[in-house]
Amino acid sequence: MEQLMWGTPEALRRLLCEVVSWKSMTLTEGEREFPLKVRAKLQELAYYKENPNFLSLHDVDLDRHFLTALYKHPDALETIVLISHFDTVNTEEYGDIEEFAYQPEELTKLLLSRMDELPENAQQDLKSGEYLFGRGTMDMKMGLVMHMGLIEKAAAEQWPINLLLLTVPDEEVNSAGMRAAVTKLLELKEVHQLSYSLFLNGEPVFSQEPGDRNYYVYSGSIGKIMPSALFYGKETHVGEPLSGITAPYIASFLTQRMEWNQSLQETVKGETTPLPVTLQQKDLKLEYSVQTPYRAAALYNVFLMERNADEIMRIFETVAADAARACNLAYREVCKAQAVDALREVRVIRYEELQEHAIHKYGPDFVEGVKAAVNKHTEWDDREKSFRIADTLMIECQELAPAMVLLFAPPYYPAVNSSANALVKQCVEYVKKQGLQQFGLDVGQVHYFNGISDLSYVNYQDLEDGWTAFKANTPVWGRSYSIPFAAMAELQAPVLNVGPFGKDAHKRTERLHIKNAFEEVPALVEGMIREVISGNLSTISTCSE
Repeated sequence: MEQLMWGTPEALRRLLCEVVSWKSMTLTEGEREFPLKVRAKLQELAYYKENPNFLSLHDVDLDRHFLTALYKHPDALETIVLISHFDTVNTEEYGDIEEFAYQPEELTKLLLSRMDELPENAQQDLKSGEYLFGRGTMDMKMGLVMHMGLIEKAAAEQWPINLLLLTVPDEEVNSAGMRAAVTKLLELKEVHQLSYSLFLNGEPVFSQEPGDRNYYVYSGSIGKIMPSALFYGKETHVGEPLSGITAPYIASFLTQRMEWNQSLQETVKGETTPLPVTLQQKDLKLEYSVQTPYRAAALYNVFLMERNADEIMRIFETVAADAARACNLAYREVCKAQAVDALREVRVIRYEELQEHAIHKYGPDFVEGVKAAVNKHTEWDDREKSFRIADTLMIECQELAPAMVLLFAPPYYPAVNSSANALVKQCVEYVKKQGLQQFGLDVGQVHYFNGISDLSYVNYQDLEDGWTAFKANTPVWGRSYSIPFAAMAELQAPVLNVGPFGKDAHKRTERLHIKNAFEEVPALVEGMIREVISGNLSTISTCSE
């Protein structure tokens, strides 16, 4: 058997440091170049020299690509898809040592001389020598590196199962990479006669609470959706304030009711979603003047477990109706006290109703023209484009004002869960048992990965077309953003996340636990796959009980 390039903990560590050094912040040139570098690395393996067609780059957008690397045993149909993302968040928080953020060995040594700049828990971890610091070490280049090692070993030892490595860009922003990969997964399934038995992600273990050092495996991934609102009031001069109504005033009533709203919180299998919060609230007025601000917008973050987009929009609409009632009552009381006539009441409408009104008034070509004009603004992201489309339509339909226009802004991550699946149950039990026996590692199960992940775009289970509410109320749908719901529903295989332990993702003190990442988790994942191969798990139906 050939000698493995990445077959030892030391070799994996060297590979990780090299991969981390390839800067790949989302929407940068580094992100565009990264998959080419991974391909070049994998091309060094004898397997891909012999099977170059099994290693491919695929288009996403903006000259970005995702990479697939297939190891195929000639007699196997069952296939495990190994999922990772290679983009990272930026590194501004590193300050004057930013140049070292992508050099884990150097950064870890450097921080020893700047210990007093770190929080107490990070100081302890640094002094222990058990952690490797650096951007992307935890989130999530170690997951990719582990999968590269698995592919190499499976090919060298001719494991009687197929592995399909999939690594994508853009997970940190819109998951454009994974959304683009969905249809390619279906295509590869047909071309290579694959049967997907498990979607296995390598996202890192996140602490369930501050100070938590426990290790977890995840049998699902939490969902995320952003119900949003355009607030359209009535302009006036500041000298005549009650001749109009400001958008910030209207917005205050809804934001107060959306923030920490327990009706938008879910508890499933003993786990509870974080409360909703406001991610953004802003005035759409771009300049200073004594005209009152009459257009504003807000984004609200809502996590999901079992609910779909339709259910969230219904709850959002109920909350907004209550906010509008309170707003109208408070406004009328002020008008009464000031002895002035009140304007018409603030109404609540969905974006789909605004669009239908605009089509009826101006025709479908007008609405499409508005969307096309907004979409040309490449400096605007999908959130901004969503608000600007709704705003432009409201400017032309002011007979609907004052109003709260309810909409969805990207991204949307449907929740996914395979806790009841027999195969996943066996995998979880294997990792728990072997983790304790081999490494003294106490492994816990979490039903919903709490960091959101690309697993949201496989094994889609919504049987009631709840996604249609998202499509109808997302202004940028079909232009700069879409989700392949139908194709996702065809990728019917359970999901599981087994990744390395680390701390402080997206922070200056992001770090990876060395022993867990380079010894424990690779051994557990390899053993788990070998159990699948041995027939102990592969004979179990992958259908949920």
